[in-house]
Amino acid sequence: MSDNKQLDQNKREEPLTLLSRSAITGFVGGVFWGLLATLLAYFNFTEVAPKAYVLRSWTTASWTNGWLGTVITILILGGISILVAFIYYLFMRKINTMWMGVAYGAILWGIVFFVLEPIFTNIKPIRELNQETIVTTICLYVLYGTFIGYSLSYDYHDKVMKAKNEKNMQA
Repeated sequence: MSDNKQLDQNKREEPLTLLSRSAITGFVGGVFWGLLATLLAYFNFTEVAPKAYVLRSWTTASWTNGWLGTVITILILGGISILVAFIYYLFMRKINTMWMGVAYGAILWGIVFFVLEPIFTNIKPIRELNQETIVTTICLYVLYGTFIGYSLSYDYHDKVMKAKNEKNMQA
């Protein structure tokens, strides 16, 4: 019977920390919403493809036009999104409302299209983009911000509530 404790099925799995779960949420969000943005550009809902920002602003190599450029762009977006998720986690995780995520997405859109605009010389300025591009990208960023924000806030509050319940049960 003492060997029973050593069996794998009897070992308790250590849960992921909130920070590691934030990284996973960020990466998945970046990949998912990057794929969606690529599809929207492919179907001409927007004149601005993610490749234009991520790769073509830094290199004009011919491989950036093909599938390899798309895959690398989406993986880079996943990496950048981890940083975006950490920023949300550090400053806004305690705000348990969907609207903070919506605002966060709108703020991210403003940063990319207004503040960082001089860096992206191959992209037209915001005043020269068509209305469909502006509406589509705002919606995409708002949905992305909502995904990141609400996922992290829910996860944080779920963890806090579980800790409180365990503490109450022990008392």
